[in-house]
Amino acid sequence: MREMRGKLILIEGLDRTGKTTQVDALAERLRGCGLKVVAAKFPNRESEIGQLINRYLTNRDFQLPDQAVHLLFSANRWEYIEELKQQLNDGYCVVLDRYVFSGVAYSAAKGTPGMDLQWCLQPDKGLLKPDLTLFLTNEDRESIANRAGFGEERYEDSDFQLKVKQKFHEAFHAYCQEGELRTVNVTGKGIEQVSAEIWDVIEPLLHETRATNEFKYF
Repeated sequence: MREMRGKLILIEGLDRTGKTTQVDALAERLRGCGLKVVAAKFPNRESEIGQLINRYLTNRDFQLPDQAVHLLFSANRWEYIEELKQQLNDGYCVVLDRYVFSGVAYSAAKGTPGMDLQWCLQPDKGLLKPDLTLFLTNEDRESIANRAGFGEERYEDSDFQLKVKQKFHEAFHAYCQEGELRTVNVTGKGIEQVSAEIWDVIEPLLHETRATNEFKYF
């Protein structure tokens, strides 16, 4: 009998909302339950495409057309797709730190003519859709702006982040079906408190039984 495929869990959010910390904490807790787990982050800055993206994000003097940047981020996700499918088919739970929704929201927020949500999603059509997306939101803009390192990368600007947040919500409304999205408000909460809230959302998903191992796609 074929092994039940693993769950694909995505944690999204604006910059400095604790995504990476919570991805690591969730992966560790899932392992503690005896599950096979892989945690991955996008962009993956280790590939050749990822290294070009890293240069773009960290060097404001390095300029590329917005369309080219968007396609690079999408290509970076496509680099991983076959490995991701294999991991899930092998029964691994895969926890992602950013994915398609980030790519769409950040690019659409630039307001570049022609780069609406539909245009931004098109290069990602055919990528795997998460079983569940968790969106971390922090309403305390000042605390985020004051965090160490904020502003070091290209998109870490408070006003731009507000535009990105709006595009996240538009993308979720357009592309998430019922039960595929949960919002977690992290405002004023400690790491352990947020982790507990995330676990309350994730635990029922782990007990869900599927009649099929078929993937969902964007």
